[in-house]
Amino acid sequence: MYTAPFTYRKATSLAEALQLLQQDPEAKLLAGGHSLIPAMKLRLAAPSTLIDISKLSELRGVRREGETLVIGAMTTYREIENHPLVRELCPLIPQVLRHVGDPMVRAKGTIGGSLAHADPAADLPAAMLALGARIKAQGPGGARVIEAEEFFTGMFSTALQEGEILTEVHIPIRPGARTAYAKFPHPASRYAVVGVAVVVDGGEVRAAVTGAGEHAMRLGKLEQALSGKPLTAEAISAACQNLLSPEGLNHYLAASREYRAHLVDVMAKRALMQALGL
Repeated sequence: MYTAPFTYRKATSLAEALQLLQQDPEAKLLAGGHSLIPAMKLRLAAPSTLIDISKLSELRGVRREGETLVIGAMTTYREIENHPLVRELCPLIPQVLRHVGDPMVRAKGTIGGSLAHADPAADLPAAMLALGARIKAQGPGGARVIEAEEFFTGMFSTALQEGEILTEVHIPIRPGARTAYAKFPHPASRYAVVGVAVVVDGGEVRAAVTGAGEHAMRLGKLEQALSGKPLTAEAISAACQNLLSPEGLNHYLAASREYRAHLVDVMAKRALMQALGL
C-alpha cells in the first residue's frame, strides 16, 4: 500500500529538527521507521511532513554520568544490546532487547523511537518503569526530565508536549541488582501479549508489565507483597496471584482480558524466579 503524500525533510542537527517541528505542528519524526512507516502505508497515520533525525550523532551513544547510565535516543537496539557499559551496568536492557523483533529490526530500531511511540505491547516501556528511568526531552522552551511513571499516559500516548523531542534516557545504576524479563509473545508479530520486567535491588522489588493494558504500568501489588520480605519460591508463588483485575485490560483475538490477567501472574512469577535463580 502507498502512503498519503508528505514532505520529507532531513534534519542535520537537533536545533534544526526542533525548528522544523515548530514550522509544521502536523509533522512526525522519523527515527528507525519500523512503526511509523507501516502505519503510514495503512493510512493509520498521514503526517504532512516527515522529519528524518536518523543521522543526528548528537542523539546517539551510551555514557556513564556518576550513578546514571545515559543512552541517546537515536541509539539502536543493536548498539545498546552489545555495548559493554550497558551489559555491565544495566543487564536488564540487553535481556529485554533480545525479545524485540529480529536482528534486522534491532539494527534499525531506536530506544527513543520505541519509547516515544509508546506501543502498549512494546517491550522497553516495562523495563524503563522497573528500572526507575527518566526521560529527557528538548523543546522550544528548553530541556526537561520526565519520570518514566509519568511518561506513558495512554495507548500510543506520552507526556511529550507539542514540539518536544525525546533526546536521552537516564537509567539509575543499581550495582548487584538482579533482573529478568519474561514475555509471552504474539505468535505472528512477536509483540508482547504480556511481558513482565523485574528488578530485585537489595530488599526492594520493582516490577512492571507491558501488553496487558493501554500502556505499561508498575505492578504495585506485587512490589508491596515482596519488598523487604524473604524471597522464597513459596513467597513468590503466593504473591503472583490476581495481580491485575481483568477489568480494563486489553481484549482482542490474541487474548481475552481474563487470559491476559492470568498471563500477568504467570510471567511475573517466571521473571522473579529467573532473576533469583530459583
